[in-house]
Amino acid sequence: MTIHYHPQFRISYKNLPVQIKKKAEKKEVIFKNNPHDPRLKTHKLHGKLKKLWGFSIDKNYRIIFEFLGKDIVFLDIGTHSLYK
Repeated sequence: MTIHYHPQFRISYKNLPVQIKKKAEKKEVIFKNNPHDPRLKTHKLHGKLKKLWGFSIDKNYRIIFEFLGKDIVFLDIGTHSLYK
């Protein structure tokens, strides 16, 4: 599995607080080992984002991603406002 980073993800990540970046890096390690690890609370999205997935960094921050065969694209990172 290879993770690719969408340009929007890179922009959003750059603007995160340092402590959230550190949490995101730890969660990415877990994700690489098992995208459905219960600690991530991985879930399918609904509505206009129904083809995408999300997982939790903490109670406020999420990563939205897409499965593309054996690859994964991290599309964006941020608070629940990502879902709107």
